[in-house]
Amino acid sequence: MSSKNDHVYSAIVIGAGFGGLGQGAQFVQDGLDDFLILERGADVGGVWRENTYPGAACDTQALVYCYSYFLNLKVSRMFAGQQELQGYLRSLVEEFGLGKHIRFNRNITATEWDQERLLWTVHTTDGARFLTRSVVAAWGQLNEPNIPAFPGIESFEGEAFHSSTWRHDLDLTGKRVASIGSAATAVQYVPEVAKIASNLTVFQRSANYILPRDQYVFSDEETAAFLADPEIYRQKRQEIHEFREAGFERTRRHTAASEEGVQQARQHLEAQVADPELRAKLTPDYDFGCKRILRSDDFYPALTRENVELVTEKITEFTPRGILTADGVEHEFDVIIYATGFKSHAFQGSMRVAGRDGIRLDERWGNAPEAYLGITVDNFPNLFLVYGPNTNLNHNSVVSMLEAQHRYISQAVEYLAADETRILEVDRSVLDKFNAHVQEELDKSAFSSECSSWYKNEDGRVINNWSGTVNEYRAHTQDLQLDDYLQLAETGPGK
Repeated sequence: MSSKNDHVYSAIVIGAGFGGLGQGAQFVQDGLDDFLILERGADVGGVWRENTYPGAACDTQALVYCYSYFLNLKVSRMFAGQQELQGYLRSLVEEFGLGKHIRFNRNITATEWDQERLLWTVHTTDGARFLTRSVVAAWGQLNEPNIPAFPGIESFEGEAFHSSTWRHDLDLTGKRVASIGSAATAVQYVPEVAKIASNLTVFQRSANYILPRDQYVFSDEETAAFLADPEIYRQKRQEIHEFREAGFERTRRHTAASEEGVQQARQHLEAQVADPELRAKLTPDYDFGCKRILRSDDFYPALTRENVELVTEKITEFTPRGILTADGVEHEFDVIIYATGFKSHAFQGSMRVAGRDGIRLDERWGNAPEAYLGITVDNFPNLFLVYGPNTNLNHNSVVSMLEAQHRYISQAVEYLAADETRILEVDRSVLDKFNAHVQEELDKSAFSSECSSWYKNEDGRVINNWSGTVNEYRAHTQDLQLDDYLQLAETGPGK
């Protein structure tokens, strides 16, 4: 199918996950109706549509993992599961009438800036073309599965899949299963797989700091109270927000708060794992917060089951029957599951984004993506990023960050919609000054300390995480400051 649509939208949003749908809801609240949301999948949800592995849930409290203007009042438990979170997003679509703005199964291949017309052209795989004054990229940071290029990986004769493309048609009952990875995703599905597999081997590259999850299920009476008086919910939400904001100090190097976090994690480990050898393997040797801090009550107990083994030897190669480790042992499996994360540094994935003078976003960034406020990039006029570089968190709800970005971007789109000759391109000196400050602050953070994590590029530069609190980020993004942008609309309609 191919189409040529010459209607010029005020904004096109890429992605219908938390970031894209929240941006759409913000547009609606601000009276901006001329926008599209293009989604490559057949349903809304983003990571909550795609990650359906057993035990999939959010490790941030549900009361703060929702938008302040659309509270998840029917929440069932403190740490909500995948289906509940996707259900919340479907309700968001219904509440704000976003259905008419969404186009599903639209996989974008390229988006190009036209300096003569001051427009973006968005191309999709089905040959469609869309014109828009601004592009809002809500493609996220964790959308492209990563499978390391292990030697011999193609030789394995069993079944293998990434955790984000879970094989629900494959019954793991009685199977010999490998989990490559033991971090945020694995700690959720390992306890479930351990219940049915004949043997489960977990390959761990490095240990994680794991805190108790302390799941809490809300009673029918509590949910009814939330619905009858949302202020009860808001008060609990604010208490959680403030508690987690205070937890930012735990991500700072050599603070009393970080040492407190270490002690809590060690106590949790010691309480659940009696075997000193296994406990030693599960004890991190790096600063608290250098990697993502995890929450689980059942991962450690799963590792103590008789049918579960933790392997810390390096994987050297795959064989037709399984995996060979550095100690010379060949581990045989029927199924291999990759809990190996995502290509978190390729924000735009395989999409070609061409800005002023044809410069490509991946070329502008190289291996160090950066953006002013995590939102705008020089040479890319009227392009705004949701959950862009240096906006991820390790201490609080990222949805709070998204909401701040949505409000800022909505101001920008409204400014552009008022005059078709306007453009917004951030001044490179403004971006450089901002990022210098962010990196200076990050140098004091555990994120920059000695460990390998998806927060950092190969040069050790932290490119995913924000350097401060949510409240500080809200202050930075409260108002669109036109002085931060160049005035370059020298061509275009009427010129």
